[in-house]
Amino acid sequence: MVSCLPHIENGFHLDKIELSTPTVFTEASLAEALAARGYKLTQPRRAVLRVIVEAGQRLNPAEIHTRARKVYRQTGLVTVYRTLDVLVECGAVRKVHESDGCHAYALAGEGHGHHVICAKCHSVMEFEDCNLADLFKAVQRRTGYKIEGHWLELFGQCPTCRRAATTNR
Repeated sequence: MVSCLPHIENGFHLDKIELSTPTVFTEASLAEALAARGYKLTQPRRAVLRVIVEAGQRLNPAEIHTRARKVYRQTGLVTVYRTLDVLVECGAVRKVHESDGCHAYALAGEGHGHHVICAKCHSVMEFEDCNLADLFKAVQRRTGYKIEGHWLELFGQCPTCRRAATTNR
């Protein structure tokens, strides 16, 4: 089994990044998103939705599957992947690209967002302000590429883990 834990990337000072207030998704609102796309709300799908809403952190598909099977034993891994794909497509969940090549998933906030991920407890916070327009122009000039999209994920320690580390000294 591949470990999908983020690696700590040094050099980021996160105190000045404005974090967005995440949209509050409920199990019912996610179920509505699936139903609007013609998907039946089976017990396995409902188990996946519950796990995602209650997680409070990013989870990889195997973690979602394990937790969903505790809610409804017959939940299959294929159901997890298909449900995640639909939720990503409708913008309710965002794929978190981790430094080891694995993917995890976290509830999305409104609009265009990126993630800051705690390297200790794996909690995920979304932020909107990436302010990369000048970088995109420079990269386009140097490479000849037309930049069509991007993702940005930062790793560090959340305030709770930083306080705990300070308290334990």
